[in-house]
Amino acid sequence: MSTATVRRPRTGRAVLGLGAVALAAVDLLVKTLILGTMADGRILDFGLINLRLAYNTGVAFSLGASLSPWLVAAATAVIVTALAVFLYRAAPRFGRISRAGAGFLLGGALGNLVDRMDGAGVVDYLHTGWFPTFNFADVFVVGGVGLLVLGSMRASSLAQEGA
Repeated sequence: MSTATVRRPRTGRAVLGLGAVALAAVDLLVKTLILGTMADGRILDFGLINLRLAYNTGVAFSLGASLSPWLVAAATAVIVTALAVFLYRAAPRFGRISRAGAGFLLGGALGNLVDRMDGAGVVDYLHTGWFPTFNFADVFVVGGVGLLVLGSMRASSLAQEGA
């Protein structure tokens, strides 16, 4: 078989997938460490931010916390699947910044989805006192959206300069 007929995986898609899986793994590892060390109610105070164990059975800001955990997990799985398909298809057109944002967004979404699957809710542990308690996956999602927007704006700006 000649090399012309062999389809090579698109680097953008591979980077997106591997990055997302790595970030989800980091998130789940940290959550496991928090569960193992802070289940006794311990709070670690670092000034601006505290570490304390909390569970979010709803979605963002605990919305939907009264719904069945399995309904929330199923809805989350559908959303994450649709997001993954969209980002996988769009990845070859993304620049580096947008691709990084997509990886962070998908990694955070996957981390929280996997965490939600036991029915207990998502493990949160970063507490500021003025904002709802959150976790690294949440940071990845918000940062990923920011990078996607920044990358899109930059690409649009470069396209206008070239026109």
